[in-house]
Amino acid sequence: MTLTGVGGVGKTRLALRVALDVARDFRGGVWFVELAAVESSDMLAQVVVEALGIRDHGRGSPVEVLTEYLRDKQALVILDNCEHLVHECAVLAEALLRAAPELRILATSREALGFAGEQTLTVPTLPLPDRDSARVPIESLAKCDAVCLFTERARAVLPSFAVTEDNRDVVVRICRRLDGLPLGIELAAVRLRALSVQQLHERLDDRFRLLTAGSRAVLPRHQTLRALIDWSHALCSEKEQLLWARVSVFAGGLDLEAAEAVCSGDGIAREEIIDLVSALVDKSILIREEHGPQVRYRLLEIIRQYGMERLLATGRSAELQRRHRDYYRALAAQAREDLFGPSQMAWFARLRLEHGNLHTALEHSFADPSDVTGGLDMAADLLYHWIGGYVGEGRRWLDRGLAADTGPSEARARALWSASWLAIIQGDIASATTMLEESRSIGERLGLEPVIAYVTLYSGMIAMCEGDAESAITLYKEALTRHRAIGDPVGTALTLIRLSMAYSFSGDSPLAISLGDDCLALSDAHGEGWHKAYMMMAVGVAVWRQGDLARATELETRSLTFNRELDDPLGVGINLEVLAWIATTEKQYRRAGRLLGILETLWQAIGAPLSGFGHLSHYHDECVRHTRQALGDAAFDTAFKQGTELSYDEALSYALRDDKQLDEQPAEPKAAPLTPRETEIAHLVAQGMTNKEIAATLVISQRTAEGHIEHILSKLGYHSRAQVAVWIGEQARTADDEPPA
Repeated sequence: MTLTGVGGVGKTRLALRVALDVARDFRGGVWFVELAAVESSDMLAQVVVEALGIRDHGRGSPVEVLTEYLRDKQALVILDNCEHLVHECAVLAEALLRAAPELRILATSREALGFAGEQTLTVPTLPLPDRDSARVPIESLAKCDAVCLFTERARAVLPSFAVTEDNRDVVVRICRRLDGLPLGIELAAVRLRALSVQQLHERLDDRFRLLTAGSRAVLPRHQTLRALIDWSHALCSEKEQLLWARVSVFAGGLDLEAAEAVCSGDGIAREEIIDLVSALVDKSILIREEHGPQVRYRLLEIIRQYGMERLLATGRSAELQRRHRDYYRALAAQAREDLFGPSQMAWFARLRLEHGNLHTALEHSFADPSDVTGGLDMAADLLYHWIGGYVGEGRRWLDRGLAADTGPSEARARALWSASWLAIIQGDIASATTMLEESRSIGERLGLEPVIAYVTLYSGMIAMCEGDAESAITLYKEALTRHRAIGDPVGTALTLIRLSMAYSFSGDSPLAISLGDDCLALSDAHGEGWHKAYMMMAVGVAVWRQGDLARATELETRSLTFNRELDDPLGVGINLEVLAWIATTEKQYRRAGRLLGILETLWQAIGAPLSGFGHLSHYHDECVRHTRQALGDAAFDTAFKQGTELSYDEALSYALRDDKQLDEQPAEPKAAPLTPRETEIAHLVAQGMTNKEIAATLVISQRTAEGHIEHILSKLGYHSRAQVAVWIGEQARTADDEPPA
């Protein structure tokens, strides 16, 4: 078995832990062989002989000595740090395993040894807290492996250190910026001897200079990040080093197509890219990740920063950045072209994966005064990407481009109406109105019919936000005529959705449903899903108003299922709103209360309640009033709180009735995972007692105490005494919260 992974990820530590756990299973012994300092391949077998303590003065070769010694032994040999002797280690391991049937070898290397019978296990970086960790209790946050390691190492140099409400966000940001890399976290924590947590975070931009305070007990290259990565770089071929530098222009990952388009040429043929990418994956420089049917590659940020330094040294950084910008600009334009069709879902998913690269491409565009128009076009092309969860960011990119490119052009007119929709979603009606006026002026001056059609549509949205349904209907009907005349299915579908909702709001449900059917037919004809989901939502409102609760529920559930798959928080929010209104109508008041609690959290995350659909807010207010009145304040508050405490996935499962746990009676309390004796010892661990002190307190042997603690860690799935202490604290709080019998 070979443990592979990037340098500093903890391969050696994991191998040593495995050796400790399985030592009793190997009667012939467990042997650790450190190979990092072995410079000559001819010395490999001899170093293993010495590590195994073999005293042989015969005339056989070291390999013969090893095979003879291990032939009948049930033993485990750990070959640590094989990456610079991959071929030699493979040959030796294969020879030993063939001669000794009960021998097992555990190797650590940045790439697999590559011989028959080898199994590989990639050691990942430590799990990181979710980005919305602000809602996670301190005790749960402390259990996250990356935070736990940082805390333990920080206490080694600063015994009073603890993760608190004041520093939790900074600690999480530090762990995230270090990608959960154990060595990086350990080197960073050591700096708390002289720096505050905030100062440490602020200085992480210069990671290689800051993270140099490693243990003198380890190899020199493990004492600093730069030395560690220098070692990895030296193990790469010249072309592998060149590709490493070039892929550093990507942010957040890349796929093979992007690598071929951006990184080929000038020393690397396009057809060589696939083999070089595979080699960098083998050497743990690129991390392979699967996203549905697509394979992508990611650099840890520390590895990417190192590559960028190498790229800058070649003098070709600006050229690679231009190629990167042009590639993603073309990608955004193609996504806009394919927006209304069967590949829509794939494009939404791909743009979400490429979000970091899109950000970088826009930054490069707006940093060049001669290229602002191209950047403005790209920002407008990404309108639906921004709506899918990046409304604020999209608005900022468009505003930045509009401030830099002020000439009356088609690009500016399109960017203005795109930004106006984002402003409407944010509830910034005044800015949206101003932008639409200028966009219309440019459209009329330059004879841009598509611009005028979209300006008319969004002007109708503003009218609806202001409660003027009559004006909105007039504008929507004009927009529908214009979009149909120019053959724009996107604008036509969007206008049908809004016109249907306007008629529903005005009380004409039959016409609203008829327009909805037109939109659904148009969407089906093109194999489109996003507008169809919003149209189902709108028709659901209309049939709910007619009293057909079963069909309304079916429509909202189908729409929610699509929006969940697409990960569109705005669409999800509207669906949950209508489901809450339906629940109240059906007198399922507790369910309605929980859905309202879910919505409270969701709308806070988006930044505006009922974003872009403000005319529906009175339905929300009526739902709250009727539900509270039916349940009473205490029961309503309880149901509402239950909703706010659900995670996003739990909330959607509940809304779709995949998880009815909240609607059922409370489950029987779980049995305590520890025996009474183990619980007693866990409390002593939580008090900070050593094994020796625990043994003295309970009048047992220290060995017995150690055995109990091993069982406790195993049962709880922990690996440190600090985690046991946190668990004890949580059990105490849970007991305090339980009502008296």
